[in-house]
Amino acid sequence: MRDFDLQVKAVGDDGTFSGYGSVFGVVDSYKEIVAPGAFAESLKELAAKGRPVPVLWMHRADQPIGIWGKLEEDEKGLIGSGTLLISDVSQAREAHALMKARAVTGLSIGYWVRESSYDEKTGIRTLTKLELVEVSLVTFPANDEARVEAVKFKLAHGQLPSLPEFESYLREVGFSKSQRVAIANHGLAYLLRSESEGAATQSEGLKSLSDTLAGFSLPKIGA
Repeated sequence: MRDFDLQVKAVGDDGTFSGYGSVFGVVDSYKEIVAPGAFAESLKELAAKGRPVPVLWMHRADQPIGIWGKLEEDEKGLIGSGTLLISDVSQAREAHALMKARAVTGLSIGYWVRESSYDEKTGIRTLTKLELVEVSLVTFPANDEARVEAVKFKLAHGQLPSLPEFESYLREVGFSKSQRVAIANHGLAYLLRSESEGAATQSEGLKSLSDTLAGFSLPKIGA
């Protein structure tokens, strides 16, 4: 997931709102840039399936609060208009009240990387093709604590997250404190130790983490 320092543009009494979920050409804190056209393929696929992109509350897959009626790219970035289901979902009504009070103004996208390029000289990664999963309402769109984002991108790039990052991820997707400690300390900790010992023991670490996770019901992220 990627958070941007952006704000919801307008909020209607009927639960409608609009805003940018992503902007092009901006180097973020992870030294990554979203390129123009990055969402084009994914948006076309979603349109063909007739499946609306959900509005989630704080990237919680178990808390959809609305749908995006329109999402498209313009010269600035990914812009959209959505509707909160304020008549049927209590969290949507709470979100609507917070948005109107300007207590919650952030938008943040959830996605998978399909294609990217890396500049060795600048250390900047350009995201050229993304699969859009959801666009969330968030309180702090430019939060320095990367939360789920750091874990997803480290895993996607073949790197392991730190224990605090992984525990933060588990907290965000709904695991209890005791579950977070068990999963992180009995799975990831072993894998982190094995990483410094070479590929032979790393496979044992992966199996340990997999076996630990198998004992829990993992929440689903995205669609």
